[in-house]
Amino acid sequence: MIVPHTTDTTVPTRTVRKAVVPAAGLGTRFLPATKATPKEMLPVVDKPAIQYVVEEAAAAGLDDVLMVTGRHKRAIEDHFDNAFELEQALAAKGDAVRLDAVRDPARLAGIHHIRQGEPLGLGHAVLCARRHVGDQPFAVLLGDDLIDPRETLLSTMLDVRDRYAGSVVALMEVPREQIHLYGCAAVTPTEEKGLVRVTGLIEKPSPENAPSAYAVIGRYVLDPEVFDVLDGTPPGRGGEIQLTDALQNLATDGTVHGVVFNGLRYDTGDKADYLRTVVRLACDRDDLGPEFIDWLKGFVAEWKSGAGVERRRSAA
Repeated sequence: MIVPHTTDTTVPTRTVRKAVVPAAGLGTRFLPATKATPKEMLPVVDKPAIQYVVEEAAAAGLDDVLMVTGRHKRAIEDHFDNAFELEQALAAKGDAVRLDAVRDPARLAGIHHIRQGEPLGLGHAVLCARRHVGDQPFAVLLGDDLIDPRETLLSTMLDVRDRYAGSVVALMEVPREQIHLYGCAAVTPTEEKGLVRVTGLIEKPSPENAPSAYAVIGRYVLDPEVFDVLDGTPPGRGGEIQLTDALQNLATDGTVHGVVFNGLRYDTGDKADYLRTVVRLACDRDDLGPEFIDWLKGFVAEWKSGAGVERRRSAA
């Protein structure tokens, strides 16, 4: 199912209004860049990755966002706060464009923060949101997993939740040899194209033990029942409390659906995919794309001619 692109800016009224963004990871794959800078704050063109995530939530009508961070993630809190001195300086210069860009993060939604005291896994991070979420259904958006802004995956998942209740996960078919990098879902089809019922989940299975090629990607719409399940879920793979294990428990009751997504997704926690994300989103920009694409064409031509290879060898 390719969730269609849309230019409709109407924000629907939904039963789900809260989003949780786990952002407490250490970002070890990007060291040393993430030694003092949260991985979620690495720039994707001219915005930090996590801002794209919050923009996605806001576009889907989620106006209450809780970020689960760690003690080394103060920069995230600052980014979504007002910056009085900077705003005052830009206003004095009459720089309305940059002033709006600085103010936008704080205006996207009601932003709240809580710290995950110990790095005990995604399931534990979600459990940290219990008091804030209460007994309401809520969305979970992983901070380094970006969905292209033109896609409507989250809105589709919220629609499924409104119609069927229970929990909803986003699924993407991946090459079988890559399934060990993801949570994997066992599924049965429904009468609705692109919508499946999830009958089981397993965290990072070997290819030969995977029940399918459907990987769980970083978007969830969860029933509040998940908190009770997480509270009784023992540490699993890696010694962490896995959200996948809790969803496996819920799936046995037939209350978990999966939306199959074939659109554009970017894993900014992976170095190569991070670079591809920056290039693709820069090319899509009206203010950057034309000039940048021309440069890329020249660069690729130079590389193919052998000049780039020689330059790399001489630099080594």
